[in-house]
Amino acid sequence: MTAKPLVTIKGMKDGLVFLLDDQCEFTDLLQELRDKLDHTPHFFDGPLVYVDVKLGARTAADEQKTEMLNILRQRGNLLIRSLESDADVKKEAQGYRVHTMTGMVRSGQVLRHDGHLLFLGDVNPGGMIISSGDIFVFGALRGTAHAGVDGEAGAVIAASLFAPTQLRIADVISRPPDEWGVSQAHMEFAYIQDGMMQIDKISQLHRVRKDITLFKGV
Repeated sequence: MTAKPLVTIKGMKDGLVFLLDDQCEFTDLLQELRDKLDHTPHFFDGPLVYVDVKLGARTAADEQKTEMLNILRQRGNLLIRSLESDADVKKEAQGYRVHTMTGMVRSGQVLRHDGHLLFLGDVNPGGMIISSGDIFVFGALRGTAHAGVDGEAGAVIAASLFAPTQLRIADVISRPPDEWGVSQAHMEFAYIQDGMMQIDKISQLHRVRKDITLFKGV
């Protein structure tokens, strides 16, 4: 009798779904996840692939989630769009909603999202990140970022290392990088004021957007 797989990978129209067994030992789950990635290298080479990870009824601690993400990040073309359990899905989101993704956007790759986006990773030169809402990059933003792509001029773009090739918010395009005067000593954000792109320290974000509580308590 063939044992039930602990990791099942399904192809979707816009990416892959990893269905993880929620009853087995966690160490066994991690080992099979590694084996799946190692034994099918051709499947994970090439263009950017969005990945949703489903934990089922398993409640995973943050350390366990980090272990799973570290294994998946070893494949450079996998961009983790979500990692959630049934308990996470049942929670009602309130107030300002931000979707979290992790990975790396390399040259020639484009990451698109409908809504506010928190991206944990780097956007390399030649890479692009596009969102209909705000964009927060907890990493280096060295490529192009376009927030409020559907015309939301109140959107903001922020990054831990703020060195973009170009910024766009709605229809407003940033000035050349050498004219920004960005210090890079602090996390920066870009916003629109009087039709012009402005850059400021993230500590001043509350003056522009009172609805964002993303950094509360940090």
